[in-house]
Amino acid sequence: MFDRLKNTEAGFPLKTPCYVIDEAVLIKNLEILRALEKRTGCKVLLAQKAFSMFALYPLIGQYISGTTASGLYEARLGYEEMRDREVHVFSPAYTDEDFAELVKICDCIVFNSCGQWEKFKTQIPKNISAGLRVNPEISTQNHAIYDPCAPFSRLGATLESIQEKDLTGIEGLHFHTLCEQDSDALEVTLDEFERKFSYLFSQLKWVNLGGGHHITRAGYDIERLVKCIERMKAYGLEVYIEPGEAVALNAGWLAASVLDVVHNGMALAILDVSAACHMPDVLEMPYRPQIVGAGEAGEKKHIYRLAGNTCLAGDVIGDYSFDYELKTGDKLLFCDMAIYSMVKNNTFNGMPLPSIAVLRKNGELEIIREFGYGDFKGRLS
Repeated sequence: MFDRLKNTEAGFPLKTPCYVIDEAVLIKNLEILRALEKRTGCKVLLAQKAFSMFALYPLIGQYISGTTASGLYEARLGYEEMRDREVHVFSPAYTDEDFAELVKICDCIVFNSCGQWEKFKTQIPKNISAGLRVNPEISTQNHAIYDPCAPFSRLGATLESIQEKDLTGIEGLHFHTLCEQDSDALEVTLDEFERKFSYLFSQLKWVNLGGGHHITRAGYDIERLVKCIERMKAYGLEVYIEPGEAVALNAGWLAASVLDVVHNGMALAILDVSAACHMPDVLEMPYRPQIVGAGEAGEKKHIYRLAGNTCLAGDVIGDYSFDYELKTGDKLLFCDMAIYSMVKNNTFNGMPLPSIAVLRKNGELEIIREFGYGDFKGRLS
């Protein structure tokens, strides 16, 4: 990626900060997902909560079956920008106003509770499939902030809460329990899902296995995933999965510049990108993104703590080492920045939003969107 971007005569071609999506990597991911659809007959949906760069929706729509949304605005985006594909939506709770709009644009609406189903079921047209999200109550991950099966979770109806309820009209069950996991975790979840909820399968048309499947990651066990899908299809159910990360995994970079280098016990490089503003998962997960050409602290000769240009003391990306001394104006490329970055970024401290660009598969760099003061001011009053 860096070599494709860098022009030895013109220098680094990007004004930073800038997200860059590599079209070639995106297509490679999409080819894996399309092959899964063709092999198993399942339908893959883009979870827009992870990646919502709609300029690429026409391309994505050539490979997979549609989009899934977490509310009205995402549902509208999928409907407007990938019009010939399915639009699914799930929300912990719907407002009356939003629901009136959702029934106009969605193919499938998933409810979080029997109470929500009872409230809205008479408003659902016959052309829309209704589903219920369930909680299998089995955790397979260690990220508490992303664990829908954690104690006291509000996400998904438990078996206890739906027993003896009238679910006539519910055509599918949905669960989402994984986060950046392999198919062995899905298999464990399916065991519990099947044990608790298979009594409902005979009245259903479909099942949605949710997201968090790292299908396009190197080494992912696709054969086990195929068996999981076939296991559900054996009940006569159509199977959906809705990965977000897998669609754009490793397909994006965040280009940054060094603004200053200061010293306080160690070398501290201040960048024009911010963990808090431009890659919030660095602080929320937390995780340490890779940088092209950099190593772990101590791996290379020169060690730096990289930090954002905000007043937040904890706006720290991490400690990295380089073969050379960083200086003002040096460019850095943070890896895997397509997902949960643009969808979560913000303008805290008046930080500018990064531009958005695409590196086309033919090597052409196209700037899709640039942001300015108006984007900051317009959301405040």
